[in-house]
Amino acid sequence: MMAAEKSPSVTGVLLHDEPMSRHTSWRVGGPAEYFFRPANIDDLAIFLRELDTEVPVFWFGAGSNLLVRDGGLPGVVISVAGVLKHIEQTGPYEATVGAGCPCTQLARQCIRWGLGPAEFFAGIPGTLGGALAMNAGAYGGETWERIKSVKTIDRQGEIHERLPSDYKVAYRSVSGPADEWFLEAVLAFDPAAEASMETLKEMLDRRKATQPIGLPSCGSVFRNPPGDHAARLIEVAGLKGHRIGGAEVSAKHANFIINSHKASAADVEQLINFVQQTVAERHGVELVHEVRIVGNPAP
Repeated sequence: MMAAEKSPSVTGVLLHDEPMSRHTSWRVGGPAEYFFRPANIDDLAIFLRELDTEVPVFWFGAGSNLLVRDGGLPGVVISVAGVLKHIEQTGPYEATVGAGCPCTQLARQCIRWGLGPAEFFAGIPGTLGGALAMNAGAYGGETWERIKSVKTIDRQGEIHERLPSDYKVAYRSVSGPADEWFLEAVLAFDPAAEASMETLKEMLDRRKATQPIGLPSCGSVFRNPPGDHAARLIEVAGLKGHRIGGAEVSAKHANFIINSHKASAADVEQLINFVQQTVAERHGVELVHEVRIVGNPAP
């Protein structure tokens, strides 16, 4: 099957030239050549098996840690955020969670079940799939600390069970088998840890007070360098409020870049580069962005 076609056996939605600005938290990004939202895992497997092997595939979650350039993405973008949202307690201290489940929902449900520590997931924007792909973390916790196993799907539509030992996991970095994408994970929790809705509320209140919640952003743009915080370095460099086009370094939290006024992806990327350059000149520190930058520049 070519990307321009959809087999009668595939029941999901396939769109052509779909603007990624509709799907990313920055509200920027050019069109996906094709954008596919499967009906379920079986539908996804059929689609992948029938897709020509030379067609590029880009796996997409909630778009919360992603900058798509203005020229868009070639091939097929596969979106599972609205599909793999299941969450089920599958053991006394275990939960099986779909890659499309929002991390905030995961935190709340695990606390209701008394599974802890789970509160930190509420500080991670986006879905569990995205958190797995980058070992996202917040408030001292990291995603892969809780992972017992994962289920993936490959380019041929085959499903695999994987263990953490199949992956190299570091700070905001995960590498593993090529051309496989996360479908779900089994999370293991600590029997001795108390899950607290009050702690969750405190975390969310702190996040609301210190971050530009409600404005188009991707969350933290840069990784914290060893022994320091990216936000501190950016603020001391005098960059809070600095703008390029419609992109702006947040005055509330310096490690956030917001789309303050009809920014383009190019505006955001130029501001990322400018922040890196300025911090390197002022502090001698090379900031590494944790946001993923993909796609083609505008023609």
